[in-house]
Amino acid sequence: MVKVVSPPERLRGEVSPPGDKSLGHRALIFNALAAGKARVDNFCPGADPLSTLSCLRSLGVSIEYDPGPPPRVEVAGVGGGLQEPTEVLDCGNSATTLRLLAGLLASQPFLAVLSGDASLRSRPVDRVIQPLRLMGAQIWGRAGDRLAPLVVRGGRLKGIDYRLPVASAQVKSALVLAGLWAEGDPYLEEPAPSRDDTERMLRAMGASIESRDSRIHVSPLISPLKPLSSPLPGDISSAAFFLVAGAVHPDASIRLRSVGVNPTRAGVVEVLRRMGANIKIKEGRPLGGEPVADLEVTSSELHGVELGGDIIPRLIDEVPVLAVAAACASGATIIRGAAELRVKEADRIGVMVAGLRRLGADADELPDGMIIRGGRKLHGATVNSHGDHRLAMAFAVAGLVAEGETVIEGAEGVEVSYPAFWQELDRILKRKS
Repeated sequence: MVKVVSPPERLRGEVSPPGDKSLGHRALIFNALAAGKARVDNFCPGADPLSTLSCLRSLGVSIEYDPGPPPRVEVAGVGGGLQEPTEVLDCGNSATTLRLLAGLLASQPFLAVLSGDASLRSRPVDRVIQPLRLMGAQIWGRAGDRLAPLVVRGGRLKGIDYRLPVASAQVKSALVLAGLWAEGDPYLEEPAPSRDDTERMLRAMGASIESRDSRIHVSPLISPLKPLSSPLPGDISSAAFFLVAGAVHPDASIRLRSVGVNPTRAGVVEVLRRMGANIKIKEGRPLGGEPVADLEVTSSELHGVELGGDIIPRLIDEVPVLAVAAACASGATIIRGAAELRVKEADRIGVMVAGLRRLGADADELPDGMIIRGGRKLHGATVNSHGDHRLAMAFAVAGLVAEGETVIEGAEGVEVSYPAFWQELDRILKRKS
């Protein structure tokens, strides 16, 4: 699919981002393990959470999906005992599905195979395989246990004291899930804080998980999880595209409704404010233990910043659109410590830099990030997102301030996380007749 974006005279409107994708995966998996039924409103209708839904159905979980609007799911939990699947579990393009289910299936008394599309099968999974093996899991992967498909023969696990080599919410969550059924108490240590969606939701469902500094202690379950019915907050990663659009466009005012602002995930708001973005935050009632707020952004004069260290895990998915903000800012922005972006749906560092250059920006790759020297006027061009949802949306934001038409190839990628993105974008494009 190809989309064409032209700069509007102004941007105005309200946007309600889809339900948080990360929370959607977890709400499905954790409620599937609970004893009883749960209803989750404002479920993210993207392809990734629907892959998790499909896999859980193949594991014997009854789930009803209503596409809405608003989308919602009803999950009938099985209390922890899943069924052996009769076919390969297709995770689609979702690394979250693959990694979290690997942790879960490591404790189940049967064999399962996890696979996905060509993109997912090219992404590394050894960071999950190695610690699960230390816990006693029988798990194998392709290419020297680095790539999917994964074969998991579950069984008895033991708790371990393990330090994650890099901060990763997906790997951490996989090990927490395995630890809920392990013998002995697992301890995990992170080199930097990653998003804590898993810990918050499991605590709300009755699990005992203690976090202190960088260490996490998981107590094995002594009773089934309690079902958790709650609407999901809007996804901050989806909201980020409109936050940047409102900040970089010269005549913009956009309000984003009911967005999750968990401090371990909302680094993009912090960084945009450091860059000079005019963002107002109006806090609302928490949803499912997650803080929520309305965000309002208006046209801003941005300046470059240096990003690295502990902030990167809190905004890793937002780096592509922050690169657009950097191209529109004065001065240089340097991003380091984001090598993980090389092994996403596409090489987000290489593809983003190449696309920005085609649009007229001054940008260079680093092994683990990029340097963007802002201030150049962007001009329309044809850019290829390689089907990566976050790159397609980031290039769309750039097209809002680039002179002429920006043609985005691979625009269908938005279906992964934000199926209504193009419609929402069209709705706030206000051109004078």
